[in-house]
Amino acid sequence: MSYDRDVQAFDDRAASYESGWHGQLHKEISDRVVKLALSRVPAPRRVLDVGCGTGYALRQLAARLPQTDEFLGIDAAPKMIEAARSASSDERLDFMRGTAERLPADDGAYDLVVSTTSFDHWTDQGAGIRECARVLAPGGALVLTDLFSNLLWPTMAGNRRGKARTRSRATRLITAAGLREPRWHPCYAVIIQSVTAVR
Repeated sequence: MSYDRDVQAFDDRAASYESGWHGQLHKEISDRVVKLALSRVPAPRRVLDVGCGTGYALRQLAARLPQTDEFLGIDAAPKMIEAARSASSDERLDFMRGTAERLPADDGAYDLVVSTTSFDHWTDQGAGIRECARVLAPGGALVLTDLFSNLLWPTMAGNRRGKARTRSRATRLITAAGLREPRWHPCYAVIIQSVTAVR
């Protein structure tokens, strides 16, 4: 699927993204990511969500982090950003259109960067990971969750050619970006996994 069609597909689903079976699954995965993120960085000052969708994960983090100053969510799909803004009443939350490859943030600005089932849609995953590393403060953590399994090898010869859909490929990108201590964590079923790393 082309990048524009991929973004359009998420725009088309924005209004109903948190409802139905798919919405429940997304929430369950996001809740697990939130729990893992807080175990890695219990009191972040600033949090960034790359590929935030409707902002569900950031809303959950904000509810658990009353002392955190800022939560920023970015997403390439404009209707996802609209949905995220309309679902949030917390003034600490902000949402803007953007991509992982060009994060609208200063160097070292965030203590915690999360991304939940967005990584597989990044156009240039290496550039996106380097951007995540750039915006992390020293000692800050990345929590990246997506489809990672050797069972996905056949897809990397087809429509996901060149994507990091295995732990080894993703680990190489993470360490190449200068992030340290990559650790893998089960998230949901067999193929949805999380990796954490430190700046």
